Amino acid sequence: MNETPAGRVVLLTTSHRVAPGLLSWPAWQALHAADDVLCADAGHPQLPYLREAGVDVKQAAPTAEELVRACAGGRTVLVVATAEGDRPLTDGLARLAGSGRHAMPDLELLPGSYDLPGARLLDLVQVMDRIRAECPWSSRQTHRSLAKYGIEEAYELVEAIEDGDRTELREELGDVLLQVVFHARIAEEDDQAPFSVDDVAGTIVDKLIHRHPHVFGDDTASTPEEVKAHWLRTKAVEKQRDSVTEGIPLGQPGLALAAKLASRARTAALDVPLPTGEGIGYELLAMAVRAEAAGIDPEAALRAAARAYRDAIRTAETA
Repeated sequence: MNETPAGRVVLLTTSHRVAPGLLSWPAWQALHAADDVLCADAGHPQLPYLREAGVDVKQAAPTAEELVRACAGGRTVLVVATAEGDRPLTDGLARLAGSGRHAMPDLELLPGSYDLPGARLLDLVQVMDRIRAECPWSSRQTHRSLAKYGIEEAYELVEAIEDGDRTELREELGDVLLQVVFHARIAEEDDQAPFSVDDVAGTIVDKLIHRHPHVFGDDTASTPEEVKAHWLRTKAVEKQRDSVTEGIPLGQPGLALAAKLASRARTAALDVPLPTGEGIGYELLAMAVRAEAAGIDPEAALRAAARAYRDAIRTAETA
């Protein structure tokens, strides 16, 4: 006595982060070869493109039992997964298989499209767009009101780096990224000079390509020093600054500011005597310049010393 073939179920998954209609060749082959193509979501973004390609897609949300019966006789049923993943259906199929009372069809999970690197950034942009529209707090923020958070998040990122905490590092990088996406979303609403996160990304992409002619052009650079020289030459042409001090934010911490000024002067081969005066400020300036000349970040060095001081205070408190 011949058993009736149990058939085959193909669960086709697609990424909403890839333009609809861009499917793999195995996905198109499976779609055209299937006896039935089902999709529970009438608004699935792939449906217009599948139908345009001659695929007859039926809107249906079968139970696991119904799907098994539909495959009887060796038929192949392809299910276009919804964004939620059709968890009730797959759980139901697993229960039927586990019961041992059913002749189960072969089950294949077929990815029709894959996320590209950076695809979750699209999710972040969508989430930020909704938060900006619907959150009472976020909808009222401006570039100026958010400025302090950018500074705080940058410091927290530095702390995570210096602590060597990988979990914290990943989280703090996300917080810094949020600031970029948030500001870009606010910028879209500007009446005079709007721009989007795509404009922000496009600007930095163009800048990176232009400033790395040894990677994207015909120049060569075999050492970090040569790379830095390329960068500085290109930047000088771009900015056309009247002074090497232009572009240095004066609001940054004092030691970092002093070191940056010293770095600019040294790179430009300017022999500038340090100003003299009374008070600790001039002493700190001289120390910062000496640290920079020695390749030491004075701000990081002071933070490390301050952490040691903090530990000593805690030790004294518990003694």
